[in-house]
Amino acid sequence: MVTDHKAFAKEVDARAANLFKAAPDAMRAFRGLMESAGKDGALDSKTKELMALAVVIAVHCEGCINYHTREAIRKGASREEVAETAAVAIEMGGGPAAVYSAQALDAFDQLSS
Repeated sequence: MVTDHKAFAKEVDARAANLFKAAPDAMRAFRGLMESAGKDGALDSKTKELMALAVVIAVHCEGCINYHTREAIRKGASREEVAETAAVAIEMGGGPAAVYSAQALDAFDQLSS
């Protein structure tokens, strides 16, 4: 399990950049989907980012937790909002989601400082 979220963020970004170089068309399309889904609409982009964080906690994706925690911070999410998001993920994902929720909160603490 990740313990240094800032170092892991660099790894996640480097791996994504390598994948982008290897499969640029697919990655451009995926990035377009992410941008489209994340735009302000009936729900604001911060709320959508917190929703994404809840999903990735529930599906146990460490790299995704790191990325979406960073994006939630960038969009102005507070620690309390991340904690409530984690609570929803635990509701839907049970015990394993509690472990990954703790990781998300730790990521928030490290990445927001």
